[in-house]
Amino acid sequence: MKYMLLVYYSEKEMSDSERDRCYVDSARLSCDLAAEGKFVDASPLQLVDTATSVRVRNGKTLVTDGPFAETHEQLGGYYLIDANDLDEAIGIATRIPVATLGTIEIRPVLEIPGLPGEKRQ
Repeated sequence: MKYMLLVYYSEKEMSDSERDRCYVDSARLSCDLAAEGKFVDASPLQLVDTATSVRVRNGKTLVTDGPFAETHEQLGGYYLIDANDLDEAIGIATRIPVATLGTIEIRPVLEIPGLPGEKRQ
């Protein structure tokens, strides 16, 4: 089953050099997960000040600068993994470098037919 691991942390609590080190460690983890057959995709996100939020209400589009919600921790990236179950996903989440500073939210992926890139059986 696929799980999305959403990485939240406070951007202000990490220096540029710590962030660069985290990227290296995260790339290493991605390679390890690929070797284990668990890696699907992963990527860090640009800093939250680059976020744009879009809402459509009553046919009108509202575009605002900034994230969906102002919070202490921001969405900083994600891993999409293929794990046997939630316990395995939790084990992988504990290996994400930012897990020691922030929060890793685990969400099972709802697989619906008809999406591009879907594997045909």
